[in-house]
Amino acid sequence: MAVKKERRSFLGMSLGLFTAAGGVASLGAMKRSWDPLPSVKAAGFTTIDLSGAQENVLNIEKWRGKPIFVLKHAKDAKKSDRDIVIGDDVYFIAIGLCTHLGCIPAYVSDVQEFHCACHGGVFDANGNVLKSPPPSPLVIPPFKIDGTKLVLGEEGEEYKKMKAAGLVA
Repeated sequence: MAVKKERRSFLGMSLGLFTAAGGVASLGAMKRSWDPLPSVKAAGFTTIDLSGAQENVLNIEKWRGKPIFVLKHAKDAKKSDRDIVIGDDVYFIAIGLCTHLGCIPAYVSDVQEFHCACHGGVFDANGNVLKSPPPSPLVIPPFKIDGTKLVLGEEGEEYKKMKAAGLVA
């Protein structure tokens, strides 16, 4: 009788250990499925060299699959809290998607405005709404200034100041 009890205890402990190991392996697999792919992690940061930017010419970059508007303002342009100053130059940087339904607004350099063709929304050259239906200004992505370069995807001091002032989402 003692041999049967020991055997039953051994089988119970073996089954328990096997089940526990399977549970740990399952949790590890679930965690790996939640982690972003290496290609997505690599696309998390984008560096834009602004040294060649021209005044009132919209440059469109790509970050995390979204268009990024980079606009260098003229020296005599109206100042805004949303301006990004790099050296002596002033830029407007935003995710190029209308805050109404996500359309890509076109930049009209003659009037220095962004016009959204979907529902007639208009933004000024700093991304502020001039004509509804967009509910809010164009979104400024997280950025860090590195000399004449802008690193998207990282919160630098300038971005943190804008965030504290409520200028970015």
